[in-house]
Amino acid sequence: MGSTVKPLMVPWDFTQVAEYALEHAVKIAKIDGNPIYLAHIAKKKEEEEKLKGILEVYAIEAFKKYSIKPKVIVKQGNIFTSIGEIADEIDAEMVVMGTHGMKGMQKLTGSWALKVIVSSKVPFVVVQSPPENNNFEDIVLPIDFRKEDKEKLNWIVYLYKHFNSKIHIIKPKKSDKRLVKGLNANIAFARKILDQKHVKYDMIMAEGKKSFAKETIEYAVKINSHMIVTMTTKNIGLADYVMGADEQYIIANSAKIPVMCINPRIGLTTGGFAAMGG
Repeated sequence: MGSTVKPLMVPWDFTQVAEYALEHAVKIAKIDGNPIYLAHIAKKKEEEEKLKGILEVYAIEAFKKYSIKPKVIVKQGNIFTSIGEIADEIDAEMVVMGTHGMKGMQKLTGSWALKVIVSSKVPFVVVQSPPENNNFEDIVLPIDFRKEDKEKLNWIVYLYKHFNSKIHIIKPKKSDKRLVKGLNANIAFARKILDQKHVKYDMIMAEGKKSFAKETIEYAVKINSHMIVTMTTKNIGLADYVMGADEQYIIANSAKIPVMCINPRIGLTTGGFAAMGG
């Protein structure tokens, strides 16, 4: 983020949810004038040119619909590494990606979406439905005890500046003294940054009767939230993909609320907002 307007990238798999993702990207792009890239991952090298031609035709149709003509990229590879590679190559501001939720056999189900997301340092906005007539006015920010949680604050300020969002912080109910200490440190840090940037926010504590992920979703539904901002787990393992990490549950939430997923930066667990150029 900075003075240079960076592109938004939409992974394109010729599905309805990819179209939804493009609609969201257009909404974001119209604020700063970001260019949009449609990126398709081909299974075979010899398919690249043909698929690029198909995407070019679609880009013209998209221009007629949205008055923004996306650029197109087709690359042979696999979705779990190539999407992240392309996002890094074009220095994308963020990736806006459609997902099919937890059910079904489509390519980007909840677990596979998480595997794609952690392949890049670029934040992902994951959507399951078309945008409503709002500008992410109410955003839920779950904050826990992880040091990496501080990295979310930079993007919260970004969203506030772009959409004049109201931030709703939810924190878990914990009794372990070590976890409470880390949580309180993160909350104090969040308050400091948000107050400095004059960001509007409120804060509640989860009841602690269910998992924090479930209570986050329930709270987001209750206040009619337009986005949840979450942090992916560092060094996520195979068991998390199979069993379901908390963020996987949030990404594929049944309420179909868009989710911004931020990947922890290597070696940047304590510097916080100031270390990220804020």
